[in-house]
Amino acid sequence: MHTESEGAAHDLRHHGDSEVRDDGAGLIDLAVNVRSDTPPAWLRERIAESLTGLAAYPDGRTARAAVAARHGLPVDRVLLTAGAAEAFVLLARALTVRRPVVVHPQFTEPEAALRDAGHTVDRVLLRAADGFRLDPAAVPEDADLVVIGNPTNPTSVLHPAAAIAELARPGRTLVVDEAFMDAVPGEREALAGRTDVPGLVVLRSLTKTWGLAGLRIGYVLAAPETIAELERAQPLWPVSTPALAAAEACVSDRALTEAADAAARTAADRAHLVAGLQEFVPDGLLVAEPAEGPFVLIRLPRAAAVRRHLRTLGFAVRRGDTFPGLDEDWLRLAVRDRATINGFLQALDQAMTLADR
Repeated sequence: MHTESEGAAHDLRHHGDSEVRDDGAGLIDLAVNVRSDTPPAWLRERIAESLTGLAAYPDGRTARAAVAARHGLPVDRVLLTAGAAEAFVLLARALTVRRPVVVHPQFTEPEAALRDAGHTVDRVLLRAADGFRLDPAAVPEDADLVVIGNPTNPTSVLHPAAAIAELARPGRTLVVDEAFMDAVPGEREALAGRTDVPGLVVLRSLTKTWGLAGLRIGYVLAAPETIAELERAQPLWPVSTPALAAAEACVSDRALTEAADAAARTAADRAHLVAGLQEFVPDGLLVAEPAEGPFVLIRLPRAAAVRRHLRTLGFAVRRGDTFPGLDEDWLRLAVRDRATINGFLQALDQAMTLADR
């Protein structure tokens, strides 16, 4: 684990959807971390019903109250955003920041947003040899903004909430990206809803579990004064009426029960995927474990060639070299159903054989 300043050559704007555009549109998608077969029919119906109100300007009060109630918070601790990605831009532009630090490997958009806003960004790089585990002492004491994912994309590490809370300091904003926390059974180690951690800002996304990446809906949980600063940086009516309807629906009791069931299925399917991947360990494949998110990170010889061969065999996976702290030997795999996983494992066997030639 070490710290480096920004500037290392990584394409921070490359994301999994790039793997399934254009010539990849027909591939079986293990590159994008959106739950398959979503949004469910009942959610599509709720969104469709909202279309009759498109003539009116969006009114987010009901959805905001619903999100607040879901986390047991007052409404002035909630801000609805056009996906969690918008929240990173708001944080970068609205907050006065002197030394921001991003803990990598993780989702690259926070650093990209900070850099676009003119900040110099320091990186704390977690190491594979340490299981990509956080050591709070590795974060510079004078960092006044710290960003970390939990569970972390792409490593699938679920950091203990207590370890993340150790990063809190007077005068420091601690941003925890919990975009995939609802895919963790019981939302273990969640900090959402906590008000006892100074400077805590939690980001949540509703696009992953519910298949709403095209709708753009997420939210920020933070102290009222931080919410007010971020809200001032937003344009008017930043979240559309259909997205507000989705937000309200996705925090309902029915949705929370369905999400919990989906998290349990994902955990079982992930275990099946990891067990299959372990068969390739004698061939040099390494699985980053324990994986706790709806995706798995692997390292393997000639990964770039394997990825290309997988595409010819019908599968898209996420390259890892765009994440600071990783190189081209790493690939990220989204967890899918067992039939898809079995087909992928067969293709991986073929792809590794072809890469060896």
